[in-house]
Amino acid sequence: MHRPSPTENRLAAELAEARPELVDGYTAELPGARAAVLTRLWRALAHEPLPWVARRVRGAHSLAVRLADGRALHGPPADPYATTGYVTAVRLDGVVYDDPARLMTDLGWPHSAGFAVELAHSAASLALSRADREIRPKEWPDRDWEWEQRVVDGHPFHPNCRSRPGFSVAEELAYGPEHRPVVRLEAVPVAAGDCLLTGEWPDELRDAGRLLIPAHPWQSAHVLKGGSAGPWRAAHPLLSLRTLALPDGPHVKTALSARLTSSVRDISTYSVGAAVTLSAFATDLASHMDGLLHVTRTLGAATAHSPDLAALLRESPQVYAAPGERVLPVAALATTGLPGSPSWLAEFTRLALTVGLRLLDLGVALEAHGQNLLVVLSETGRPLRLVYRDLADIRLSPARLTRHGITPPDLTGRLVTDDETTLRRKLFGSLVAGALAATAGSGPALATALAAAVRGLPATPDLTALLEGPLPAKALTLMRLSPETPGDRWAALPNPLADTL
Repeated sequence: MHRPSPTENRLAAELAEARPELVDGYTAELPGARAAVLTRLWRALAHEPLPWVARRVRGAHSLAVRLADGRALHGPPADPYATTGYVTAVRLDGVVYDDPARLMTDLGWPHSAGFAVELAHSAASLALSRADREIRPKEWPDRDWEWEQRVVDGHPFHPNCRSRPGFSVAEELAYGPEHRPVVRLEAVPVAAGDCLLTGEWPDELRDAGRLLIPAHPWQSAHVLKGGSAGPWRAAHPLLSLRTLALPDGPHVKTALSARLTSSVRDISTYSVGAAVTLSAFATDLASHMDGLLHVTRTLGAATAHSPDLAALLRESPQVYAAPGERVLPVAALATTGLPGSPSWLAEFTRLALTVGLRLLDLGVALEAHGQNLLVVLSETGRPLRLVYRDLADIRLSPARLTRHGITPPDLTGRLVTDDETTLRRKLFGSLVAGALAATAGSGPALATALAAAVRGLPATPDLTALLEGPLPAKALTLMRLSPETPGDRWAALPNPLADTL
């Protein structure tokens, strides 16, 4: 019998105060939420280059993970592309663990205690999200934020899929998109001379020589400590939580100095300075894509020269949907039932690979995970074209762009690289091991879709690398256990196409 963890009990007590009608549902959802987080953790133990793992012994119906200290973990085979919570328990030296936080604590690796706290919060918060899930009508939503509210489980492969440290239950209910709130954004006045501004800034966010910088209410309360912030406008939170849709269209990306999954979600001065230049370049480059891709424009960006107080105003993807069409993040596709059709999945996969590989060949590697990448569907559900938003983590190759006669934008810093491994990891890790894998839902389904989709694609060196090498994916657990090592760490996943081509 599982003993509720202190984190589970704390969230239950807070929930009894905030929404007592959800307590029974929360309790009922806890076992499935633990399994969902444990499944993600087991994927990491099975596939990531963890220095505490000596070797892995894979059987037809089991996996043994031999640890460097002589202990052994046993569990089911780990499909690196599966998205359901199929791992309900694993054994460490014969002791059964159904709680990922307890398992991580008893593994006793460096930084495992802190990671265990995150895992406990991820499972409890996921149970809260599932307890408050909406009973969906048969009709598809008309508004962009309604699609984003349908995604309940968060990141499909990160054990911290719902970890929101620093958020109380009341704050999760008030700000989490899956809870369907309306959030009152605030605005902080800053002397214009003390700000960096790129692009256009609307009149409603100007006041007597000052810029009004939109701020998330959580940020205002916990980081900015209120100060001179005042109420601004009501908005609907999107998948990223700190980005919100205004009712009349534009999206507002705010700074949120909290760690969600792996990263603190603030906004650097570098990002603000590059935002409009990068947006103009990407919008122009999309014209090379034969109408298969749109890029949402950054309208303006401002910062008080602090990552804790900055905001971007961005075009809504909805402007690229014609009457009768729907535009939704790829992460929400699973809620439509469409990926259950092999032919539909193959068509969507071909569209995504066509766009991603063509851009990569030109010299742009998208961070095309299920949150940044959106798809426009016809009235019948056919995938027509893609929309991409949030350019902050793409990579640009001046050498590739120049080779194709395209003048690189006047940018320097982390966005710019000619390293082929870096470029391919960026696209393949986010698009194939991320968005497409999560949409397919399993390794076999992904393999079938990829095998059908790659036939006839231009034979570029990037396609060859995709077909013949292991598939890169961020080593998300290793990154959380290696806080002293900045930047991304990578795993090499078995290529789903290995046995199909």
